[in-house]
Amino acid sequence: MPLHRKHVPRLKRSPAARVIYGGIFDCDKGLNELERVDARMASPGFWDNQTEAQKVIAEANRIKARIMPVRDFRNECDDLKTMLELVDESEGEEAEAYAAEVIELSKKLINQVDTLELNAFLNGPMDGCNAIVTVHAGAGGTESCDWANMLFRMYTRWAESQGYSVDIQDIADGEEAGISSATFRIIGANAYGFIKAERGVHRLVRISPFDSNARRHTSFSSVDVIAEIEDDLDANMEIPESELRVDTYRASGKGGQHVNRTDSAVRLTHIPTGLVVTCQNERSQIKNRATAMRTLKSRLYEKRLDEKRSEMERYYGEKGDIAWGNQIRSYVFQPYQMVKDLRTGVETGNVQAVMDGDLNPFIHAWLRAGGPKTRQAADDREFG
Repeated sequence: MPLHRKHVPRLKRSPAARVIYGGIFDCDKGLNELERVDARMASPGFWDNQTEAQKVIAEANRIKARIMPVRDFRNECDDLKTMLELVDESEGEEAEAYAAEVIELSKKLINQVDTLELNAFLNGPMDGCNAIVTVHAGAGGTESCDWANMLFRMYTRWAESQGYSVDIQDIADGEEAGISSATFRIIGANAYGFIKAERGVHRLVRISPFDSNARRHTSFSSVDVIAEIEDDLDANMEIPESELRVDTYRASGKGGQHVNRTDSAVRLTHIPTGLVVTCQNERSQIKNRATAMRTLKSRLYEKRLDEKRSEMERYYGEKGDIAWGNQIRSYVFQPYQMVKDLRTGVETGNVQAVMDGDLNPFIHAWLRAGGPKTRQAADDREFG
């Protein structure tokens, strides 16, 4: 059936009418913030202090990343309304052509609404930061180490599919197979805001390839996620040398002759808290120490936030022991195939897609369900 203007909703609007947007579409406050930052960038002597100038530029970029998609959406909504008016004012084939454009643009805007709504949930003070992710093998021995390796692959695949880059800081091989732990950075806008949904214990049920009797095994691995602190916070997180124990050692595993033949790997221990951070991905001991120090500061910052919230149990609250009863998600390979998130109820039978990094249905459902609300309320109190 050919398109006709009667198939398109009629919209009457006076030329002077102004579209009023609210909620996730209200970016006027952000535009005012951007004007303020732009004024600072245009002021005389702006580049006299290079460090401060870079911070202002970074702030401008963050504001733009937040409000420009909303502004573009508003403009496209105006275009849609204009095309609807053209449909009303046209006849015959011309009206049908405009109607076809209206339908295509409407579909595009519906998808954009979904994206904008998700981004609106990422309003925490650290949500826009890079993320530092650590995967630990838990109960299950060799099977658990193999499962940790599978999770590590899953998250790197997810990060790459989202346009993020991954920087591996440290990997400890399992005794027989897989890995006992891995720490890596996910670098990109809102990386922490999204991947924080994955913090917790992940349970695998499958017929173990390491069991000669082909029995079904259950194994566990945990995922810890923290935000990589920004430069301005980094400058305020001074750690006295007296509180640090620095160990250097030869890197293990893959990495080339230089990495394996020199003591380039660095392990930092924060004596008062017992936090330990290692890094061995660079050839330079100096670079590894700088990376490890940044990670340690991020972990200390997260821990101090927890102390100020008076909820130290939350630091491991979602994760708990890496064993039965504390999992946030179950991955069943046999006797049937299903991945189910126990917090939101979201599930899928396409296990292979999930293991290849298709995590957005779980992450988005967690955000929509208000997963970060408790933590956000505490962060709001911290940042006033």
